[in-house]
Amino acid sequence: MQDAHIQKYNGDIVAGSLLIMESRKIARLLLDNANPKQWHQAIMIDNILQKRTPAAAQRQTRLIKNRLSLMKPALWEFIAQGSSDMAVQGILAAAIKHSRLLGDFMDTVIRQHWRTFVKEITDKDWKDFIETCAQVDPGIDQWTDSTQAKIKQVIFRILTESKYINNTKSLQLLPVSMFPEVRKYLIKNSEKYVLHCMEVTH
Repeated sequence: MQDAHIQKYNGDIVAGSLLIMESRKIARLLLDNANPKQWHQAIMIDNILQKRTPAAAQRQTRLIKNRLSLMKPALWEFIAQGSSDMAVQGILAAAIKHSRLLGDFMDTVIRQHWRTFVKEITDKDWKDFIETCAQVDPGIDQWTDSTQAKIKQVIFRILTESKYINNTKSLQLLPVSMFPEVRKYLIKNSEKYVLHCMEVTH
């Protein structure tokens, strides 16, 4: 009988990249302590996320709530009320906490590239990374090729949205300065792993 493996990585990130506009709206609902009826009104009736189908709206709401609920209201405020760039860093912090796969890719691959002055990431970097992750969490081998391809696409898009790379084609690394407020929040709330991942360009 095989031992149940420890699941370190999940594929939930496949449901969407940073979803910046949507995350800002969800953060406002969280800050307002919306009740189930108000959530239903906002997401399903008013369609504030502007999705074509109720199923898509529900799926993205679930992903964003799962991310943001890992953080405290102080971060939701940066996302809902801060500048768009500050909001992006707040959402990224929540996304890293929600997806170890995203965080570990930043912490290992991008960090190593900055250390060795390799200024772009490649598809091979991703392939090697996933193979290494599968040794830690064999559950990754159960993901279909299309799921793996979609996860890669989403992670590269997140890195573009948060300006760690210039675009999803050339994948050139960009230096990132953290907003002092976001950095302070992460330190105050002992989010060492998230902070470490976000400071890879230094």
